[in-house]
Amino acid sequence: MILPTAPVQTLGVAPLVLALMAVLAYTVAAWPTRSPSRLPAPALVAGWLLHAVLLALDIGGWGRGEPGARLGFGPVLSLTVWLVLAVHEIESRFVPLPGVRRVLAINGAAVVLVAWAFPGEVRAAMNVWAPVHWLLGVASYALFGAAVLHAWMLDSAERQLRLRKAGASGAFGLAPAGAPAGPMGMPLLRLERLTFRFVEAGFVVLTGALLLGVATAPQWRWDHKTVFSLLGWTVFAALLLGRQWRGWRGRRATRWLYAGAVLLLLAYVGSRFVFEVLVGRTAA
Repeated sequence: MILPTAPVQTLGVAPLVLALMAVLAYTVAAWPTRSPSRLPAPALVAGWLLHAVLLALDIGGWGRGEPGARLGFGPVLSLTVWLVLAVHEIESRFVPLPGVRRVLAINGAAVVLVAWAFPGEVRAAMNVWAPVHWLLGVASYALFGAAVLHAWMLDSAERQLRLRKAGASGAFGLAPAGAPAGPMGMPLLRLERLTFRFVEAGFVVLTGALLLGVATAPQWRWDHKTVFSLLGWTVFAALLLGRQWRGWRGRRATRWLYAGAVLLLLAYVGSRFVFEVLVGRTAA
């Protein structure tokens, strides 16, 4: 007897169950507690691992018969937050920041639900370089996302330090600028340098993604993705030049960073959201 070889959807409700488990783990990690607890940190790791399996099933296509990957705004946003969480997990081994953990856990739960509700279409690669271009683009999203997270931490810490006008630890357990790091944080100057390391790395990766897209695209199109990507690249270039030549720091620098991140977010995630949700189209 010969069994049929046609692809069969064997996953059933497994992705939904995994999504609910990931949301539950992220919720536990984000849940405020009055007393110190060891539960939130392992819960965040559990949510992150479940999130990774979901991404493999959704974007990677494990268990799906058709070739290609889901590149809708939901899965791409989900992958971006997952990568930012990966950066946080590595960094938290050296600098525990429970306040940031709660924020990331909330975002993790939100993007898991968004990716489930708006999975997008399955799209096959147009050429052999398309996956590399896509991976570079998502990597730049993640690096700039990590930069935005650190810039937000920096702004919050500086704001609290100005309000307190004291030498005590600032927001998220960060030490004042120039002060030695305490048991729960790092000096603000070090945090600022780390923020711009992420910006510089993201800028290099984004430049590579844009150049590869130009070199391998069948034809050049001045569409919304191209315009917003180039505008974001220009803002990040101006930020790095302003910091190098004019010494931009503090809120001026972080405002440029936020503006560039918003433009970059609109380039793909925003445009896909418009086409998939508002307009109801899948191809663009």
